[in-house]
Amino acid sequence: MGAWEKSLDAAGVRDAALRADYTRQREVVVRFKRDAYLAALLLLPRELLPHVVAATAFMHTCDNLLDSGPKEGRAQVWEAWEREVRAGLADGSAHPDLRALLHSAALRPRLGEQVDAYLGTARADLDFTGFATEADHRRYVERYSLPAFLLVACLLEPEGDAARAAFRTACRTYIDAAQRLDFVNDLAEDLATGRLTLPLETLERFGVTRDDLEAARDTPATRELVAYVQQQVRDGLAASRRLIADVPPVGRPLLRALTGLDALTLTAARAEGAGLLRGPAKASKPGTAAVLLREWVNARRGR
Repeated sequence: MGAWEKSLDAAGVRDAALRADYTRQREVVVRFKRDAYLAALLLLPRELLPHVVAATAFMHTCDNLLDSGPKEGRAQVWEAWEREVRAGLADGSAHPDLRALLHSAALRPRLGEQVDAYLGTARADLDFTGFATEADHRRYVERYSLPAFLLVACLLEPEGDAARAAFRTACRTYIDAAQRLDFVNDLAEDLATGRLTLPLETLERFGVTRDDLEAARDTPATRELVAYVQQQVRDGLAASRRLIADVPPVGRPLLRALTGLDALTLTAARAEGAGLLRGPAKASKPGTAAVLLREWVNARRGR
C-alpha cells in the first residue's frame, strides 16, 4: 500500500467512491505544484494530508476559474461555481470535484468557515485590472491572496483566539512575500495574458513603462525594477520566520519547506535579473531535494 492510500486510511476515508474523489483532487495538486505536494506527503501527519490536498485543490480550481478562460464569460462561470460551493456547504450535495472538500470541512469545521470567508472576497481576483499603487497591492493580498492561503493554513493553525490572531498576522506577512515572488517571477506569462501585476507607481519610480516590460527590454531601469521587487520578496520571507514559531509543531517542517522552496525560487529569479521578462525561473532540483530531505529529517526528530 502506497503512502497516499495509507493517508486516506489514517484520515478515516474508507468509502471507495470518496477515496476516488480525494485521489482526483490529489492529481489536481500534483499538476499544480508537484514540489509542494511532495513536501506535504513527506512532512505532514498522514491523517492531515488528505484534508490539505482537498483544500489546495479547491484553491487551485477557484484560481483557474477566476483568472483564465474567455474574460467576457468569466463572471458567469464563477458565479455558477460559487452557488455550487455554497449549496454544498449548506446541504452537503455537491459537484464531484467538491465532495472531498465538503467531507474534509465536515471533519474540520474551521475549513468550512474559511471556504465561506474566501468566497466572500474572491471576486477581488475576478475584478483584477492591475495596481495603481502599492496600497492597491496590499488590498489585493488582504482580500484574495490571504484568504486563499488560509484555506490550507487554517488546517495548521493553533488553538486560542490570541494564538490564532498572531498566526494569521504571520500568514499575512508570508503570503505577501510569496505573492510578490509569483508576480515578479511570472511577469512574462502574466503580461502575455494582459495582466500587469506590479504597481504602476513602482514602474514610474524606476522610469519603466508597460511597453518596456512587454517588449522584455533589458535596460538598467528594468533591471533595477526587478531587483527592487525581488528585495521586497527577500525582506518579506525573512520576516516570515515568525510564522514558523506561531504554527503548532506538527506543521513546522512543512512551512519551513515551503519557505525554503520560495527562497530557492527567489535565488534562481535573482540570477535571471531582467531575463524574467522572457520567462520564469525555477528552483534548482538539487536544492529542492536538499530542502525536502532536511525537513523530512526534522519531522522524524519531532522538530
